[in-house]
Amino acid sequence: MGDSMQAGEGGLTLVVIGVGLIGGSFALALRRAGRVAKVIGVGRSAANLQRAIELGVIDEASHSAADAVRHADVVLVATPVGQMARVFADIAPHLPLHCVVTDGGSTKSDVVALMRQHLPAHLASCVPAHPIAGSDLSGAAAAQYGLYDNRRIVVTPLPETRPAAAALVRALWQACGARVYEMSAAEHDAVFATVSHLPHLLAFAYVDTIVAKADAARCFDFAATGFRDFTRIAGSHPEMWRDIALANRDALLVELDAFQATLAALRQELLAGDAEAMTTRFERAREARQQWQQHFNRGNA
Repeated sequence: MGDSMQAGEGGLTLVVIGVGLIGGSFALALRRAGRVAKVIGVGRSAANLQRAIELGVIDEASHSAADAVRHADVVLVATPVGQMARVFADIAPHLPLHCVVTDGGSTKSDVVALMRQHLPAHLASCVPAHPIAGSDLSGAAAAQYGLYDNRRIVVTPLPETRPAAAALVRALWQACGARVYEMSAAEHDAVFATVSHLPHLLAFAYVDTIVAKADAARCFDFAATGFRDFTRIAGSHPEMWRDIALANRDALLVELDAFQATLAALRQELLAGDAEAMTTRFERAREARQQWQQHFNRGNA
């Protein structure tokens, strides 16, 4: 990695493949921080790319990832994970040796596997990442300054990743205002199966259970704040969460099995009328939830 790629330097050429909320907000934040000299946006929608130029998210637009990356210093692949195999295959022959490749996918083991498959000669410059920031909005118009302020970003470097490449990605996310954490891809996927992917599956499954009831309409009529709070994430994008669940299948199956065991134990306690066991379980969960809320509030103050 040449001197121009040190983490303290600015003036980088950034290529964003997939100019939406994640990629667009990354570009805006880095532009504001003075860390990028040029942003090239890649996508299939001419209208979206034109809007990105009008909004100042990107400087140039391209429909060819292969062409766009030829002079890139950093490439952010901000497409859905399902599109990354094609993107990595397209750019592989054209990446400059020094160019750092990162992503914004919410699962990491599958991204690492795709990088190994399609970018075998470039692994030293691969730095998978997951920005923990979301919105219901999409497209270039969703890009916003400050999206990553005080948000958590997880980076999962490969064993082959050069320290300087990982340092650059960390520094760029920190320039966006984010707090950067590092872990292995497997640890990342296990953690997010627990705290993100499983809750989404449960919310979808619970609402779908009500839909199947003969008195579903009456049930929904009387659903109030408890139902709203518990099921909010069942309003999330179905195809996206299908893809996330399938991408993180192994870790998610472990979580589903553990949850089913807990449900079975709770069912037995209810069947037996074991008030003491149920109270202990509920108090333990309530205390853990309150401690998390306090910690979350402090971290986001």
